[in-house]
Amino acid sequence: MTDAPETISNDLPNGLVEETGNDSFLRFPVRTKDDITTLSHYYRGEMARMMSWRDRLDRTTNWAIGAVAAMLSISLASASAHHVVLIFSMVMVFLLLQIESRRYRFFHLFRTRVRLLERNYYSHFFDPEKSAETLDWSTELSETLRNPRFTIGRRQAMARRLARNYCWIFLILLAAWFLKITTAVLQPRTGETEFIHSLDEFLHNTAIGHIPGEIVLASVLIFYGWLFYVMIRHRTNEGELTFGEVHV
Repeated sequence: MTDAPETISNDLPNGLVEETGNDSFLRFPVRTKDDITTLSHYYRGEMARMMSWRDRLDRTTNWAIGAVAAMLSISLASASAHHVVLIFSMVMVFLLLQIESRRYRFFHLFRTRVRLLERNYYSHFFDPEKSAETLDWSTELSETLRNPRFTIGRRQAMARRLARNYCWIFLILLAAWFLKITTAVLQPRTGETEFIHSLDEFLHNTAIGHIPGEIVLASVLIFYGWLFYVMIRHRTNEGELTFGEVHV
């Protein structure tokens, strides 16, 4: 009959107990069983909330991709379809981007809490030789529980979602829009011309009703220029982006 592995317990200040098995290399101060149970359940709860908001992010992106695919099939499949369908798609995707940016701010809050535990508690458990990233991490965590506040700004969240997914969606819409307004085959047929041959034809195709083509073209270019500015200007490597390479 084999003996159970011997466990050494030493009393530590503040009610901590250090338990070390002879067959284990782990040495980590732990509290009472109730404290450990509370911590593990809290971690699981925050992880569940983080994953819930992560799923909502994917859902919004899927809506944007599905809407763009439908609009592209409508606009490019028929010569009678006006290019305003693609401009409407740009506006709709922008609204979805705003919704996703707001959801990302909630996701980032819960991810910050989870990562505080992982970087400063669980990582130290598996590698006691390395100290915690910050000594006041528990104070920081308790403050986010007492006074929940967003840990990322609205423009920063928008810049991250643009850089991750939405920049490609907007570029596809822009390319499809230029294809639509420069290819006569996709416009109502006027003569034998296949492609535009002058700036006047280009601006004529760009016009929407009584709105001149110059105004429509300028509006689209300003809109895309502003998106590019937001993505570059508000791009940041603060917070969780400074740790590792696996980020959303």
